[in-house]
Amino acid sequence: MSETPSEDTSRPGPGPLSWRVRAALVALFAAAVATVWVTNALLTDRFTETTRNRAELRLALYSGNLLSELRRNAIVPQLLARDPALINALNTDDYSQSTQRLISFVEEIGAASLMLLDEEGRTVAATDRARLGAAHRNAPYFVEAMRSSSTVFTSIPNEVGNYTFTYSRRVESQGNALGVIVVEADLAKFERAWAGISDAVLVTDSEGRIILATEPRWRGLTVEAALARQPPDSAIERAIQATTDWTALPADAYVGGQAVMRIDGRIPFRGWSITSFTTYQSVRERVNAVLALEIMGFALLAALAFYALSRKTALRMALFQRESRELRQLNLRLQREIAERERVQENLAVAEQTLAQSSKLAALGEMSAAVSHELNQPLAAMKTYLAGARLLLRRNRPDEALSAFHRIDDLIERMGAITRQLKSYARKGQEEFSPVEMGEAVTSALAMMEPQLRARQVRISRVLPDEKVHVMGDRMRIEQVLINLLRNALDATKSVRNPEIEILLAHGETATLSVRDNGHGIEDLDALFEPFYTTKQPGDGTGLGLAISSGIVSDLGGRLTARNAEGGGAVFEMQLPIMTEDTQAAE
Repeated sequence: MSETPSEDTSRPGPGPLSWRVRAALVALFAAAVATVWVTNALLTDRFTETTRNRAELRLALYSGNLLSELRRNAIVPQLLARDPALINALNTDDYSQSTQRLISFVEEIGAASLMLLDEEGRTVAATDRARLGAAHRNAPYFVEAMRSSSTVFTSIPNEVGNYTFTYSRRVESQGNALGVIVVEADLAKFERAWAGISDAVLVTDSEGRIILATEPRWRGLTVEAALARQPPDSAIERAIQATTDWTALPADAYVGGQAVMRIDGRIPFRGWSITSFTTYQSVRERVNAVLALEIMGFALLAALAFYALSRKTALRMALFQRESRELRQLNLRLQREIAERERVQENLAVAEQTLAQSSKLAALGEMSAAVSHELNQPLAAMKTYLAGARLLLRRNRPDEALSAFHRIDDLIERMGAITRQLKSYARKGQEEFSPVEMGEAVTSALAMMEPQLRARQVRISRVLPDEKVHVMGDRMRIEQVLINLLRNALDATKSVRNPEIEILLAHGETATLSVRDNGHGIEDLDALFEPFYTTKQPGDGTGLGLAISSGIVSDLGGRLTARNAEGGGAVFEMQLPIMTEDTQAAE
């Protein structure tokens, strides 16, 4: 008799948060901290790498533009040094049209200025008329150009801290030096273009001096000296900010008291280098935006959790009152359900016993059919050997009879192995594999089938490769498959006048063993490997041979297929993974 539950008057009312709720809130807080920490690390690395890649791309673009400008200006002196009008002006000292000619050239070339110097270094023509008559006798671009027969490049600092970049070349006539043509490259336009970006860019020559920079006070200094010129107040403020900001990034350098990422590049021109300094501000802003969204999400989640807890407390109060009214009705329902479940439990136990018995009978029937099918062949062979031994003993030939008894002993051992294999097949188990030589397995299977083949006078064609073919598997189970295939081929050629069975062993990526007969072929290829499917007369077969063989080949890692031959008959192919040198070493 079941006890009737009574009304619970000792249930506690709403009170402080339980330990489970507190643990969940602590876990939520820990998850929020861990998520924010991991997100900060991952996104910082990712956005930093993205910013670095973009800075490197911009640096390559700046370098390419600068190199293009230098190369474009480098060819101008060579062309102007061959200009007939300029050469004639130097020969005749008539420069009335030379300045205007240079002015017409400078607009097409895009250079900063052009100057024509006579052999004394005096400016006789220039795009800047204020330079006419100026002496450049000691200027490097004049001295070096007069000494050299090629174009000379010079970079000279001027009074305002800028650098002047010139290409100069000697003007000759009939082997005599008449003067020098000077082309001033307009590299300052790159500084003006860089002034509109947030990055700091500088170009250094082969000696490490800064010749172009977005910061005018850096020109003429080395990079280290330029970076050391920081405003003290800004540096201190930045240091204080770095100690208080837990999301601060490690800086490659500081420019104006701000952490920056330094990217160095090489300009393939006279050992020049280009360097850019990109601030981490954009990286930090993007990371902080994602972190703010995550923190907001966790805050909303926590708010929802507290709201759910408050709602749960209110609902619990209402449920307490409701449960007190429904408790008696639930007790009556519970008694009826208990009685109903006891009856269902008894019926379920009976059904389980019946199902278990049916399963045992089905498994027993399948095993009996399989054992009967697999042992018919050894029993038939034993009967043949016993008859032969009896005849040999009557003829007083005991030695030959003893050989027959040895074969019978081998068959008995094989029958035991077959039963063990079938038991393993029923359990879907698999023993350890060992190397198997397929040629020896074929020979052993043919020896097993020798009495039936001789009685039927079947012509056997066997084609084996010269070298041995090894696979990893169970030799007894492989021979079992071969015997099943030979027996099917033997049954398929019962109505053929000249029965033939062809066995072909080939190897490549896999070991392929084909068994072909000259019977009438296969009618239903789809249902061929299904258990208990057979085309034989009742009592001649159970339909388990090919099903068992297919399962064995699958367990060995291969596959068993069947098809109809073009010239008639059926072809069964067993493909197994071939054993390579690597497989042998692994074993």
